Amino acid sequence: MGCNIGPMPHRTAFKKPKQRRRHFIREWREFRDLTQDQLAARLDMSKASLSRIENFKQPYTQDFLEACAEALRTDPASLIMRNPMDDAAIWSIWDQAAPGERKQIEEVARVLVGGRKVANS
Repeated sequence: MGCNIGPMPHRTAFKKPKQRRRHFIREWREFRDLTQDQLAARLDMSKASLSRIENFKQPYTQDFLEACAEALRTDPASLIMRNPMDDAAIWSIWDQAAPGERKQIEEVARVLVGGRKVANS
């Protein structure tokens, strides 16, 4: 008497490179003035694997994203949402602002959105 647990679930295939979400891993590496060899060494991985990830030929894992963020002195979300080379982006302006200027930026932003509460204020 065997146990019938049903068919195995269908395995989800990796997305093709053109279907993968945009990330900014290469841009962060270049922003930190690192070569692929240097970042790969920090991540204890091959340059070839890093290159495949940067070129969207291989998916990244959450563990990779977290280790990469630490090596690049940023957070995982920034690696997938934020191009550090975009000088006109609000986060680039924020990063360059002194603490007093950041307070002014917050005040201007509140006025622009009509006095609505801004998260974390």
